[in-house]
Amino acid sequence: MTAQDYDSQLLESVSVRRRRLRDALVFGAQRQRRAVDERMGKAVAGVVIAAVLCAGCVGWSFVSHRLIGQSPYSPGVSTPSDSPASR
Repeated sequence: MTAQDYDSQLLESVSVRRRRLRDALVFGAQRQRRAVDERMGKAVAGVVIAAVLCAGCVGWSFVSHRLIGQSPYSPGVSTPSDSPASR
């Protein structure tokens, strides 16, 4: 056995051991891996976080317009009824 083969075998064995330790930490006493793909869970979590951020932005916009006294559905600039143009 050459030194290079020994090194690659050692690195592979360390990699397998780390993966097994990580799986034991993540999945606990349950020895079988869960059927759901890990990447799918991360994608769903990303969509949920994006939806919460969007809802927060819409809510903030609504509240800030309410505090100013404007309707969120009205145009940005409102003209007062006492303006010279309306006389």
